[in-house]
Amino acid sequence: MILTARQLVLATLDRQLLLERRRLDVAEAVRQVCALQAQTPASPYLALWNRVQDFVPEDLDAAFRDRRVVKATLMRITLHAVHAEDYAPYHAAMLSTLRASRLYDRRFTSTELTDADADALFPQLAGFLVRPRTGAEVEEEVTKRFGEHAHRLWWALRTYAPLHHVPTGGPWSFTQPNTYLAPPAAPGSVAQEAAAGVQQLLRAYLRAFGPASAQDFARFTLLGRPVITQALHELGDQVVRVTGPDRADLFDLAGAAVPAEDTYAPPRLLPMWDSTLLAHAVPGRVMSQEYRSLVVRRNGDMLPTLLVDGQVVGVWRAADGGLELTAFRQLGKAAWQGLTEEAEKLAALLADRDPAVYRRYGHWWDKGFPGVESTVVRG
Repeated sequence: MILTARQLVLATLDRQLLLERRRLDVAEAVRQVCALQAQTPASPYLALWNRVQDFVPEDLDAAFRDRRVVKATLMRITLHAVHAEDYAPYHAAMLSTLRASRLYDRRFTSTELTDADADALFPQLAGFLVRPRTGAEVEEEVTKRFGEHAHRLWWALRTYAPLHHVPTGGPWSFTQPNTYLAPPAAPGSVAQEAAAGVQQLLRAYLRAFGPASAQDFARFTLLGRPVITQALHELGDQVVRVTGPDRADLFDLAGAAVPAEDTYAPPRLLPMWDSTLLAHAVPGRVMSQEYRSLVVRRNGDMLPTLLVDGQVVGVWRAADGGLELTAFRQLGKAAWQGLTEEAEKLAALLADRDPAVYRRYGHWWDKGFPGVESTVVRG
């Protein structure tokens, strides 16, 4: 059977819990969807609000506080929230990419320090980081040994070393300055851990975003093709080949289901940088190339989006005590009604937490969107 483009969209939405909210513990929901983009503190909360039935933000507060869900730099060299048990294998999978992104960067190489200098420092810092420390506190500690190079050395280490961000309060658990903690060390061969980590991450990815291509997985992680090819080989019959549109060669977990073509996809208000928009080769499955430049700004900001029938049709922002919904094209009455109902519920949640969520990104609306219709919805 050849899967259609519509079926791939529906498969992604289904596995991302976006076809129907499900009653799940927040940590298990995070594990189900592989990882939640978390470079903006509000986004994991709003992502789960879209996915978990009767989501209560305090549940995620508690999961971060109890370290059942942890926040760290992982895929795409970006902050993600992941199930605590998944952190170590995901980090092992990503370590070589994270290291290369910093240790080969001119900001580090210009110090004339070596990889060995950076690697040797972290075991010493691990003892210092057995309790939460701000970045400034860590940098002060590093300065004792490396003087003027401390800033760039810590810049490299805080990206690739095994470190968790610690919740510090605020409406979305994390505020400035960033605070760090070293997780317990895990024994084992680095090479073996890396290979096993890539396999575990690939299985989790397919469970959350499949069927997908090797190129899609590379886009989600920034891992290289040889590493991905090896993981697919090692997983053996756990992974099967399926055929996508234009006879594309895709992979999926053995026994995984794909929804029927006529499955209904409800409206959703996705947060900034929602993983659904970042999990497949550009432009992705739920956003047309036509709208990509409107949603993904030149500096990389990815705006909060409106989803109708499984496709991005516009953006939203907090405004005037509610939410302003902006569509890129004319929408029918039923679509607006569905979006309005979702917006009313989200505005009510934000009223108790952060009514002006994503306020710092409002300047993108000042530049305007071509050929649009807008409405403001209050909770």
